[in-house]
Amino acid sequence: MSTGPTRRTFLGTTAAALASTSLSRAAASDKLVVGIMGCGGRGNDLAPKYASQPNVTVAYVCDPDAKRAGALADKLEKAGKPKPTVVSDLRKMLDDKAVDVMVCAAPNHWHAPSGILACSAGKHCYIEKPCSHTPQEGEWLVAAARKNKRVVQMGNQRRSWPKVQEAIQKLHDGEIGRVYFAQAWYTNNRDTIGVGQAKEPPAGLDYELWQGPSPRTAFKSNMLHYNWHWFWQWGNGELGNNGIHMLDLLRWGLGADKPIKVTSAGGRYRFKDDQQTPDTHVVSYDFPDGKTATWEGFSCNQIPRAKAIDCLFQGEKGSLTIDGSGYTIYDNKGKEVTKATGEGGDIVHIANFLAAVRGDAKANSEIAEGAASTLLCHLGNISYRVARTLHCDPKTGQILNDPDAAKFWTKDYAAGWEPKV
Repeated sequence: MSTGPTRRTFLGTTAAALASTSLSRAAASDKLVVGIMGCGGRGNDLAPKYASQPNVTVAYVCDPDAKRAGALADKLEKAGKPKPTVVSDLRKMLDDKAVDVMVCAAPNHWHAPSGILACSAGKHCYIEKPCSHTPQEGEWLVAAARKNKRVVQMGNQRRSWPKVQEAIQKLHDGEIGRVYFAQAWYTNNRDTIGVGQAKEPPAGLDYELWQGPSPRTAFKSNMLHYNWHWFWQWGNGELGNNGIHMLDLLRWGLGADKPIKVTSAGGRYRFKDDQQTPDTHVVSYDFPDGKTATWEGFSCNQIPRAKAIDCLFQGEKGSLTIDGSGYTIYDNKGKEVTKATGEGGDIVHIANFLAAVRGDAKANSEIAEGAASTLLCHLGNISYRVARTLHCDPKTGQILNDPDAAKFWTKDYAAGWEPKV
């Protein structure tokens, strides 16, 4: 893909312009070369979908676990795609000037640092949710996208689902009147992670490289490959793991930006083990102009109501629920007025991102929007960790008059891995 100035022209000077305008110009027929970072669950799912897109080649798969990376390369080859080059270090992939796009499906502590490195190397980025591990990283990632004029999209795929877009538009058009309250749930039946034992990392895993930007921690038997979500050093708990999807919809539907107050409660109640993040978590967000959103997460209890709907919006004239990839509208007495069903999945979100890279569309989840929704996860977790309500600046989201809570705005990094915009 050409990278000359006639094909990749900056089309705006403000964040708003960048969010609504493609940052690179290219014919729809132009080939895009993609590198996938992270070959676990999400990377294994995303790589074939990128490879299936017209004029897209997945040229690299990257993971410090050689077995995982090799298996994904073989999977693509067996599907009739060119076998990608396997690398363990992201920087080797980014050094290849032929690569246009970096897809990050690595653990959360890698999301923003890899995106910042990729933007600096001239790559566009698709970054799995949450887009950052701390609020500061979200700010840095947006700054990196702006500075390097790159398209960066977060993997909150519901932003691209047609009927979800239609539902949000109906809210904004006043279909249920002024919308003032929204709530969402997440439930699961997760088992205990147990008490880990000190041991050597698995053969084939470069644990030093897996830690990357994170301060070094001795390996334990119950850390990988999924349980990192439940350790603050690498993950953001269920709120950042699954809550981000619904919080993004709540904020979008309410037409809200930064909260003025965040209250969090919960704990690790179901099991006594090494998990640091809560399995039972309730968070409330108050926004300016009389709007509130709540999220309830129950990682170890599959309650019935969360199976029925994903999120609920209440307005002066009725209510609207988003149910998977569709929605239902009710009047003030709870009578169903409208019901719509639609298609979901990752493909439409990926296609939108690639169209934005080529200059043919606006990114549906431009990184400033992704970072704003991710900030809600961070603030909810910070409120939980300090065990008190946070008061925030409605323009920046910064925590006010609470130095102990404000310390969680950023974090320490391993020497040499500090993100630099």
